[in-house]
Amino acid sequence: MNSQQENQADTNLRTLIVGGGCFWCQDAVYRQTKGVVESESGYIGGHTDHPTYEQISTGTTGHAEAVKVTFDQDVIDADTIMDMLFASHDPTTLNRQGADVGPQYRSALFPQSDEDRKLFAEAIDRHQQYWDDPIVTSIEEDATWWPAEDQHQNFYQKNPAWGYCQVVINPKLANVRKHYSAWLN
Repeated sequence: MNSQQENQADTNLRTLIVGGGCFWCQDAVYRQTKGVVESESGYIGGHTDHPTYEQISTGTTGHAEAVKVTFDQDVIDADTIMDMLFASHDPTTLNRQGADVGPQYRSALFPQSDEDRKLFAEAIDRHQQYWDDPIVTSIEEDATWWPAEDQHQNFYQKNPAWGYCQVVINPKLANVRKHYSAWLN
């Protein structure tokens, strides 16, 4: 394939930045999803340049742990990407996912365009019917994306036997499999 053909093939790629608690959990879901060509853990929405995991963990930088998901729209659509996000975390708890507590674990969406903003608002509205409590997922302003350190990339695949992966990530994956097994590799 020449570079012009590659560029044409890439025109159907779309990237969304989503936060649903610990980025290890969301990354584990999206790395197993058909049509996802890249999942990158990182930090967004804060006031510290080049934040580190240690800084983020204090909850004082304003950043959220998030995942930048790039997917092929010819294989999977953006609505399904969003549905999988809402199936893999509790969007009704403010600054908390289970034992992970702090603003860095907030349920937040980071639009990079007006199209993203509309998609995110529609996804929140669509999913409210499945929850007794109000969804608190925020749609935040565009912000700088900071990739997380290498040890946080593809964490679940690198550490499947680690306790957090077994106790926290596996149940989230099981819920996604229950509802979206056709989309998982």
